[in-house]
Amino acid sequence: MASKLVIIIVFILDLIAVGLAIAAEQRRSVGKVVPDGEKEFEHCEYGSDIATSYGAGAFVLLFISQVIIMVASRCFCCGKALKPGGSRACGIMLFLICWVFFLIAEVCLLAGSIRNAYHTTYRRMWNIENPPSCEVIRKGVFAAGASFALFTAIVSQFYYISYSRARDGYQTPHY
Repeated sequence: MASKLVIIIVFILDLIAVGLAIAAEQRRSVGKVVPDGEKEFEHCEYGSDIATSYGAGAFVLLFISQVIIMVASRCFCCGKALKPGGSRACGIMLFLICWVFFLIAEVCLLAGSIRNAYHTTYRRMWNIENPPSCEVIRKGVFAAGASFALFTAIVSQFYYISYSRARDGYQTPHY
């Protein structure tokens, strides 16, 4: 039988990670061009940088929950044999899907956090033709991370339950 403690801990960690990723999307940096007092130079002024911390927090919590699930299930490949049948086949499929969703979520959250932390300071100095822009992270990167974190949470729960059924149903053959 699947450990209820593992299921609850992973669910809470994943839920907090999704919440942080949504908060990061709402609070991502917005840049605007501001001239200095003498109107000689232009620089970029950014809003709050809290989205980087929210995104990094979501990254870490999602990583921890994935580690807990993989340790509890012995990463599907270690430990005792599993009962052949539907639960094992479903477990294998959910294991692969879980890792794909997890990697996409982690890439979105990490890339969003790194890009959100990058800021251009001065735009126009020495009359250059193409000044750097005040570009910020595109809208939706943290939202994609949040949605894939939610998919990871759902699939990892089903994977762990499916794995537990296959593990508990196995009986050692009597030779």
